[in-house]
Amino acid sequence: MKIFYQTTSQDGQPTEAKKSLWKQLANKENWRISQLENGYFQTEFETEDTYFHPMTRRTTIEAAETAIDETVEHYIKKLEFLEGPKVVKTFKK
Repeated sequence: MKIFYQTTSQDGQPTEAKKSLWKQLANKENWRISQLENGYFQTEFETEDTYFHPMTRRTTIEAAETAIDETVEHYIKKLEFLEGPKVVKTFKK
C-alpha cells in the first residue's frame, strides 16, 4: 500500500511537502478503518485539512490493520533514510 512511486525532485531530494506527507503517513494515529456497505474494510488516512483519504480495501479488519502497519513501517524507514546512510555492519581489522 505505497502512496507514491515518484518520490524525488530534480535534485534527488524529496520536497518539503512530500516529507510532511510521509510524516503523516508514518503516524498510525492518522489512520482509521471504515466498513463499507459491501462488507469490505477500507483503510483511510487523515491529512492536515482533516480530510480522510481512502487507500485500500480488505476483506477482514485484521488484513486492513496489517496493511496500515506495513505502510506506517514503510514511511518510517523512508524518513530514516532522509538522514543519510547508516552503518549496518563493520568488520574488525
